[in-house]
Amino acid sequence: MAKISLIVPVYNTEKYLNKCIDSLINQSYDDIEIIIINDGSTDYSENLIKSYNDKRIKYISKKNEGIGKTRNLGIEKSSGEYLAFVDSDDYLNENFCEKMLNKAITDDCDVVICDYYEDHNDDLKKINFINFPDTSLKQDPKLINFINLGPCNKIYKRDLLQKNKIKFIENLKYEDAPFVVKSLIKAKKIGKVNDYLTYYVIHEKSETTIRDEKIFDILKITDIIVKDLKNANFPNEEMINLVTMILTDYTIQQRYINDKHNRDQFINAAFNYLDNVDRNWKKCNYLKKFNYLKRLVKTNKILTKLYCDLYNFRHN
Repeated sequence: MAKISLIVPVYNTEKYLNKCIDSLINQSYDDIEIIIINDGSTDYSENLIKSYNDKRIKYISKKNEGIGKTRNLGIEKSSGEYLAFVDSDDYLNENFCEKMLNKAITDDCDVVICDYYEDHNDDLKKINFINFPDTSLKQDPKLINFINLGPCNKIYKRDLLQKNKIKFIENLKYEDAPFVVKSLIKAKKIGKVNDYLTYYVIHEKSETTIRDEKIFDILKITDIIVKDLKNANFPNEEMINLVTMILTDYTIQQRYINDKHNRDQFINAAFNYLDNVDRNWKKCNYLKKFNYLKRLVKTNKILTKLYCDLYNFRHN
């Protein structure tokens, strides 16, 4: 089989780093390249990385420039025919490389995804996606609403990224979503391994539990995604489904923001954005999967604010 490059950006994750690196060097498939990039950590991450003596590890240390630029550097420095991205506080099943590569090579897939676990202090929650035959977004545009927009439970063919000049957005938060969307748009074949092969660790500093003033970047990120989808002549109905999924998810997550003014400001901006994209977004198919009460909260600005206020009051 082919070589796979595992790209690991590191920033102050000393608590989780050993488990992450151990899961990489203990892969059942041996022909791997592990590119670990220290993005200006101020803790003991560098010491932990240097304690490993494995010829497959390529270590790069640089000043702090953000995860987008760090991942792009990893792509630039990698040599594998396939690439995978691993966050330094997450870890992989020992068969990740073997099973994902076997699928990619056997069926000539440009992108392969897998199911994953959320790890809440060793309490594992299964996150699985619909099973689908090898396909593309041209053949099945609805698929874009059934694949997560995080880069880490996937592998990508290098040629796909190089030929289409696909890189991570730099200097914006949530930079991974356009990377995944563009990869899926350009992929001639997308495949799935029906197995839980990655572990996404949820902790007090996880992206899932932290929202700050950079939340407004998601509106700029959504603009980039909309532009890419329109350039690909993507069906408008599915684009509205995706935009609604992204922004209603982030409005509900404003419950984590303590500052009511900032909470309300973002909710107002997101609802305005959705109204400008399509005045009928509240009737899109994505929202139909929720029960009446959840759908009502997600589509009503006042109720969204009230929900976030009540949640925040109870948990602070």
